[in-house]
Amino acid sequence: MSDRQLKFGAILHGVGGQGQQNTWLDPEIPGGASVDVSWHVARAQQAEAAGFDLVFIADSQFITADSPPHFLSRLEPLTLLSAIAASTEKIGLVATITTSYTEPFHVARQVASLDLISRGRAGWNVVTSIDQGTATNYNRQDHLDYATRYGRALEHVTVAQGLWDSYEDDAFPRDKEAGVFFDRTRQHELNHVGEYFSVAGPLNVERSPQGRPVIFQAGNSEEGRDLAATVGEGIFTHAHSFEEGQSFYAEMKERAAAKGRNPDEMVIMPALLPTIGDTDEEAHQLKEAREGAKDFAKSLADFSRAYGQHDFSQYDPDGPFPFEAAEFAARGGRTASAKAEEVARERGLTLRETVVYAERAFRTGFVGSPQTVADEIERWFLGGAADGFMFMVNVPSEFARFTDEVLPILRERGLASSGYQGNTLRDHLGIAIPANRHTAARLTEAGSA
Repeated sequence: MSDRQLKFGAILHGVGGQGQQNTWLDPEIPGGASVDVSWHVARAQQAEAAGFDLVFIADSQFITADSPPHFLSRLEPLTLLSAIAASTEKIGLVATITTSYTEPFHVARQVASLDLISRGRAGWNVVTSIDQGTATNYNRQDHLDYATRYGRALEHVTVAQGLWDSYEDDAFPRDKEAGVFFDRTRQHELNHVGEYFSVAGPLNVERSPQGRPVIFQAGNSEEGRDLAATVGEGIFTHAHSFEEGQSFYAEMKERAAAKGRNPDEMVIMPALLPTIGDTDEEAHQLKEAREGAKDFAKSLADFSRAYGQHDFSQYDPDGPFPFEAAEFAARGGRTASAKAEEVARERGLTLRETVVYAERAFRTGFVGSPQTVADEIERWFLGGAADGFMFMVNVPSEFARFTDEVLPILRERGLASSGYQGNTLRDHLGIAIPANRHTAARLTEAGSA
């Protein structure tokens, strides 16, 4: 049995997110799955029964009539995860929250509350919002530029982490006989004054059994990678190929080490959307049938998201890719769009071919029989391309094929755990509980004295 084992997260996408325009038609998926709490609870329980480490709720706050089915009407992450927390016991609970349109005190209080409700299973997926139109929902005319978004994000997270240390672990003796509810010497103001925020504190929520929530990060830009290397403990990413996964993995571990962090406490988890059949041939036929049934107009609308919903229908889909559209991604999905444009330029792709490339890229390599899919997961894990994967959950029976047929193979090889080794999300991911900064300072001072 290897000391290092795969980590798995379950992304709950209800009736289907980006690139999944026809998922809602599956007879196993209720039309209202994205707003049905019982559906989400059932999927979380399915993931927990399989020993998954966490449930991950993606989110965005701007839609158009062309948005994917799940985006059009879905539950707010923290509200949903609070319900899931009450119906599960072990699995981690990660909520996506933007730093561009929230305040640190509010977010710190919300996520810390989920952490207490779940007894130490909460995580925060930090995003800066790709959708430029989000600004118009928050009393702004324009989305923040990249430098401002990520500067604000880093300060936002560090303020939240400071607030999570407002109380030391022994702040609340709650001694009824002595009549002592809390020790005021163990409560600390933050008094932060920075470039983007001014927050006094203290936070009115104590620490959980895991100390503080786990920070996830999902940005892939230069600024996003720097933020991840600085504060990210779980990294959600997309890799177009094994080689690209290796490159990203090595770079992020090196960046973390350069910042004085332990690279082993940064868990890198690419998206996983496998197509599993009884044989490799059957799986590939199933994949091609699904991809072939898609409406290109809807795929084009999905593709335009990174470009601030720029209207790509004005171009000939079978003509050269319109590189002049790049300017519309400057404050949105600049990195994703640049990758698609790079491939289009290198291969001479048409607009249609570029859209198909962008949509299909994230399924690369994970198509085949259970044995084939397990082999590919092992290759990524042992080959330094991933510490685990985020499984995009929709159809329950397809998820069951993975948990019932692929996971046992990985367990037989000693690559996946057969059960939970602890109770908190940090336990599951192998990430240490951070010391309370005030306790550490006090103990250091006492030692020096």
